[in-house]
Amino acid sequence: MSRMTMVYWKGDTFWLGKLKEHPEIMTQGRTVKELEENLRDAYDMMVMEDVPERHREKAIAI
Repeated sequence: MSRMTMVYWKGDTFWLGKLKEHPEIMTQGRTVKELEENLRDAYDMMVMEDVPERHREKAIAI
């Protein structure tokens, strides 16, 4: 699990936010907790885009 920085603010109706490390990922939530969950989901969708359902994972040193 990676740790990233959530940048967020209160809009007229929703909390809005993005990931500082991936500013292209932006979403909203009714609460800060929901915003955080939505950012996790958006990040997962971005990372797993174009990856087949049957895939393998392996930790590597970079």
